[in-house]
Amino acid sequence: MTVTLDAAEVAALGPAAAVAAVRKALAGGLDPDGGVPRTVVPLAHGQGLLMPAEYGGWYGVKAATVAPGNPARGLRRINATYLLHDSATLTPVALLDGVALTALRTPAVSVAACLERLRALAARYGGLRLVVFGAGPQGEGHVAAVRAHVPVCDVTVVTRRGGAVPGWADRHPAVGDGGAAVAVRRAQVVVTATSAREPLFDGRLLSDEAVVLAVGSHEPDVREVDGALMGRATVLVESRETALREAGDVVLAIREGALAPDSLVTLADLAGGGAVVPADRPLVVKTCGMGWQDLVVAVAAHRRKEGTPAERR
Repeated sequence: MTVTLDAAEVAALGPAAAVAAVRKALAGGLDPDGGVPRTVVPLAHGQGLLMPAEYGGWYGVKAATVAPGNPARGLRRINATYLLHDSATLTPVALLDGVALTALRTPAVSVAACLERLRALAARYGGLRLVVFGAGPQGEGHVAAVRAHVPVCDVTVVTRRGGAVPGWADRHPAVGDGGAAVAVRRAQVVVTATSAREPLFDGRLLSDEAVVLAVGSHEPDVREVDGALMGRATVLVESRETALREAGDVVLAIREGALAPDSLVTLADLAGGGAVVPADRPLVVKTCGMGWQDLVVAVAAHRRKEGTPAERR
């Protein structure tokens, strides 16, 4: 029987369990570069995306749509559904709300990638100062995922139009008053979760110890982070192939000569112990979103609802 997990049931897994699911899969040998690339289908009013993955006795696929004109209509820009199957029989076992799944797994991957660095910074300062570009679900989700693992003492949210301070942030600098630049200079963590097509801040402002979680772009000509930052940072990507194909922050920095392709560090490199991330350089975690991430978090959410053990029998 196929069970259904609505948005609340997916979200109930929580950020800590989602991060644990991602880290466990990587530690268990999952290789993101071995995954199937997403299929992007141009549509009359946006894009369709299909994101399949198979791992650990499960197969799943997310069907998503991106409609840039929807916010003006009061509708969601992104909609998605996730269908989870048993790998042995290819029988559908669960249908999950794909928007809630995306909102949970994207921050989980970001935090899983740099958890040790976040813990070290939090221990040094007693709590992290965050700057979040974008007031949408991904901005909120990243704050929640960081808070689930380390103390956070201050959150500044930055948007193009200013506005009210969301409940998960402490302040919202007025547009053009210079407050965002000051906040970036002081931040230990900067999150970029926007639909911007050009850099959001001057990368020279960031301290050498800071972490940037860049998740907003997944097209080769779109970026949120400039070449100045990418050139001085350790750049950690979920998959080298995916980054060179889809991550505009990476592709454009390479094109400008600021970043060398062979300097990219992958999640598999990190999990396998073959990579060292220097503490005296900024760390940019650049993700585009991959099918395996949806799969491992969907399985964890399904198991939670069904009350099944963490290990498949």
